[in-house]
Amino acid sequence: MTNQIIIGVGTNIEPQKHIDMVLEIFHQEFKVIQIASWLNTAPVGIIDQPHYVNGAILIATELDSIALKFKLIEIEDRCGRFRSGPKFGPRTMDLDILTWNLEVVDKDVYDRDFLQISIQELSPEINIKKEI
Repeated sequence: MTNQIIIGVGTNIEPQKHIDMVLEIFHQEFKVIQIASWLNTAPVGIIDQPHYVNGAILIATELDSIALKFKLIEIEDRCGRFRSGPKFGPRTMDLDILTWNLEVVDKDVYDRDFLQISIQELSPEINIKKEI
């Protein structure tokens, strides 16, 4: 079964270099359907660091969620992700599964406007209102 997934993308270390790198990798590894606009965003948590460039990529893949999660970790590593720093510290690449077949699967979507903007650009039919 082919799954349609929106992957959140964020970087604040040499953003243009790492966005170009991740886009090239995504085009090799997945069927890229659409790429959202790139947004400059303030850091969350540790605010004394460069602003981020965030966006999202809508892909199609046969991978299940566990295999995709491991593939995204591998891609982050290929982009030079340093994992021993602070959780909200600077990074070359951060990739997160935001939606899976039109369903929000990352709770951060409900609290971060830039994620909502990217999802709405790629799949306006997705309901991103927080369930109570």
